[in-house]
Formats: sequence, C-alpha cells, structure tokens
Amino acid sequence: MSHAPTLAATRVLTPVMPVVAVIVLLALPDAPGREGGATLADAASGAVVLCCAVRLWYHRRRPLSRTAAVVLGMPVVGIAVAAAAAEVPGTAVPGFSRYLQIFVLVPAAVLLLIRDRRDVRLLAWSVVGLAVWQGAVGVHQYATESGASYMGREIRAVGTYGPDDIMAMVTVVAFGLVCAVGLALGSAPVRQRVWALVCALLLVVPLAVSFSRGAWIATVLACTAQLVLAGLRRAVRVGAVVAAVTVILMGGFGVGSALLEQRLSSIGQVAHAPDQSVADRYALWASALDMWRERPLMGVGLKGFPEHRDGHASLALSSGSDTEGAGAAYRKQPLLSPHNMYLLVLGEQGLTGLLTLAGSWLALLVLGLRRLARARRARDPGLDCALVACGLLVWHLVSFAYADIGGPSTVLTAVCLGLSAWWALARPDPAFSQEAAAR
Repeated sequence: MSHAPTLAATRVLTPVMPVVAVIVLLALPDAPGREGGATLADAASGAVVLCCAVRLWYHRRRPLSRTAAVVLGMPVVGIAVAAAAAEVPGTAVPGFSRYLQIFVLVPAAVLLLIRDRRDVRLLAWSVVGLAVWQGAVGVHQYATESGASYMGREIRAVGTYGPDDIMAMVTVVAFGLVCAVGLALGSAPVRQRVWALVCALLLVVPLAVSFSRGAWIATVLACTAQLVLAGLRRAVRVGAVVAAVTVILMGGFGVGSALLEQRLSSIGQVAHAPDQSVADRYALWASALDMWRERPLMGVGLKGFPEHRDGHASLALSSGSDTEGAGAAYRKQPLLSPHNMYLLVLGEQGLTGLLTLAGSWLALLVLGLRRLARARRARDPGLDCALVACGLLVWHLVSFAYADIGGPSTVLTAVCLGLSAWWALARPDPAFSQEAAAR
C-alpha cells in the first residue's frame, strides 16, 4: 500500500507527456496562408528530443541496445551522403535536418521515453482523440459544403489543415483508425475495447469523405493485417461486423454516395484511363526514376527534386494542382515532389538512401512481427500494443507508395514510427519491473 501514491505519481508524470503535447498541438488550426515551414508541433518535437536527452543524462544509462542503434541509425548514412552530394548545399541543410528529425531523432526519443505498455496505450488513445476531433471537423465540412473543392463542390474533408494540405487530415484519421482497431482487438477491459471499436467505426466516415484513394487502400490493408495477426477466426467475425456497419454508414451519405462510388471505381482505372492527378503522378514518378538513372548511387541531393524536375519531366505533367475552399482562395499549387516516398528517396538519395531508409523500416517490421508472434504464443496482455505498432508500420509502408513526407501531419509520422520502434526494439526498463510484476 505504501507504494500506491508513488506509482500513481509516476503515471501522472510519465515521460511521454511531451509526446502527448505534440499530438495535442496538431489539433490546433493551421496558420492562415502558411506555405510549409515549421509548426508548433515541430517545435514541440524538438522539446521531446531535449527531454529525452535530459532524462538519459539524469538516469545515467545506456540509451539504446546495439540492434536498436543500428536499425534507427541506418538512415543517417543515406541522408548524410545525399546532403554531401547536393549541388546546392544551402538547400540540402534543411532537408538533412528534416529527415533526421522525422526518421531518426524523434522516433528514437519516443522509443526511449516510453516506459511500458500503458504509455503505448496513452499515446494510441491520444492519436485516436486527435483523429476523432479532426474527423468531426472534416465531416462538418462535408455536410455544410465548407471543405476543400472537389468535383466543383467544396465538400472534401480537410480538417483544420486547409486545402493546401489535403493529405494531413486523412493521415491523422487513418492513424487514429489503425490505433483504434489495434486497441479493440487487444485484451483490455471490455469497456475500453467497445469504445475503441466505436471510435474505429466513426472514423470510417471522415476517411471516406476525404476522397483519398491511397489512404483508403493503405488503411484497409493495415486493418486487414491487424485482424489477421489477431487471429483468423476473430478476423472473419470482426470483418463481417465492420463491413456491415460501413455499408450502413455509407448508405446515409445521399448524393455524396455517388461521388464516393465514382472515386472508388476510379481506383481500377488508374492504369488504362487515369485522370489528370494520376497522370501527373505518373509523370513525377518517371522524373524521379530518371534522376536516379542519372546518379544511381547518391541521387541528385536532398531537396533536389524540385530543381531537377523540369529537366526530366514529360509533357504530360501539368503546371500544378488546383486548390481552393475551406476558407482559402483559389491557387495553383506547384508539384514539388513525386508523391511517392520510395521514389523521392531514390531520386534524391540514390540506392544508398533507399536501402538504408527502407531497410530500417523493413527491419522494424520484421522485428515487430517476430515479437508479436511470441506475444501471441505466450498470451501476452500487451497484444493490443503489438497490433497498434505493426498496423501503423504496415500503413506507412503501403502509404509511402503514393505519398511522401510534408505538411503538418509529418511530425505525427515520426511519433508513430517511434511507437512502432518501441515494440520492435525496446528493452524492459528495470525501473518499472516491480510495477509490471505487481500487475
């Protein structure tokens, strides 16, 4: 009994609270007229890294295992080589800092600040809460036609991020849905699992009215992987329930259901009858591949894609994408990336960058799946953490085939990668072994 206040206090003062603060800051409206640049959440992610460094110094302990250091440190090689190979060093420095922040420093800090599974659940529920908030704003935009322009109507859900970052809200919503599915499939108390399932079903609506085909594909594949990893029998039962509820929810959209049906059918037309957005994407992909062929080992350098794009693009590439609505005036948004993370890395960092960065992600997935298999055999009560971590990683690996980093939600990508890295790489913290044994 004498330890109860101490344990309660350590829960309130959990080291992951700075990470929760980053997630909370992503709920704030985006600054009007802001075109790229750092956000409050980015600044808070720097504070997360600083808090981690102070905590490591205070506890005087070895920060990472050898395996974790290798896996998380691999991207540094490709990033550094690409920065050194850049033709304009001034543009490479911001790129080097950004890649280091998103793929190395913040994930490592999140991994080291998480103490146990309860911290993982706290972060997962924080992401769900952010997704519900942004999703509610997005559904309101759809219902009142106050969102971004889509097919001549301002109905595209973009949350608080505006039409210049149309992928930000749907990324947040997808993260929240994947976290909710993982929590619902775990062994938490029934009330928590029911709330997680309710949140997952509700988040289907803003995901749908985002009209993002790539996000739909990535979310379906990630959630399907979670269901299969949780057990085939459960996957069939839960899949049937989710399919039935989704049909009911989607059936209430009225006129919007025709737009959704059209958007869904367009997924099968990207090969033989692509629309202009898909044609632009193909042209950008071809540009990135052409850059890689020109400099296969080191690429054209960090932040080099916009400068080299016109020299490698075909005539099929348009001048930019049209954005308006959600309180913003019409503008032509330039196409400054190939919208494919793998090809962006290949074009700017060459094979060195792609092998180190993608190799790090694949290593996390393999190690995470291996630990998940052991957890299932041992009937580990932390299965929900495993499903959240592996689900988020699968989502990223699929999503990066049609999207890349950029926008206000990018820092949340770093947090999710850190959460996945904790499950795959973390060692038990001896400071809390007694508490774990007591549970």
